[in-house]
Amino acid sequence: MSDKKNKVLQVATRLFAEEGFENTSMSSICHEANVSKGLIYHHFKSKESILIDIFTSVTNQMIEMSAASKSEKKPKLQLVQLIETIFSQLEHDKIFFQLNLNIMFQPSTRRILKEQIEKRASLLFSAVKNIFDQISLKKSDLLSYMFIAEIDGISLSYLTVFNEYPLDMVKEELINKYTHLRIN
Repeated sequence: MSDKKNKVLQVATRLFAEEGFENTSMSSICHEANVSKGLIYHHFKSKESILIDIFTSVTNQMIEMSAASKSEKKPKLQLVQLIETIFSQLEHDKIFFQLNLNIMFQPSTRRILKEQIEKRASLLFSAVKNIFDQISLKKSDLLSYMFIAEIDGISLSYLTVFNEYPLDMVKEELINKYTHLRIN
């Protein structure tokens, strides 16, 4: 990917996360990225295509995180590694999580990304369910939904509600909770 295209994506990600998709103009992206509109339109058809590119990139990162937790390890160790990876990314890439929240709460972006959101949700659920299938085949669907909901809730609280969020303590408690599940 060219440096200019990458700069446009970085700036657009930040602006979409901070200002919202609808409130971010192509002009503001150009200005912040210090590029011409012609350059942006050379790489992207529209502001919507920038959003799709960003969302797809974040989804690919999530797939890589999930793949990193898959290995010959026992399922509980896979869960620990997945939790560690998610929390590390949450702490170090806040802008991506903020963007994700903005996308999910804005009807216009949900419409634009409907197909990509459904694909991401399916991939995430499958990856988590694969681990829980090894822990509790009877309850793997339920455990997967609960795990994903907990991660979503923690992310929401960390990013929007509390100024002093005990992220490390929450991570340790989540690890403790899921490593003490009985395998059946």
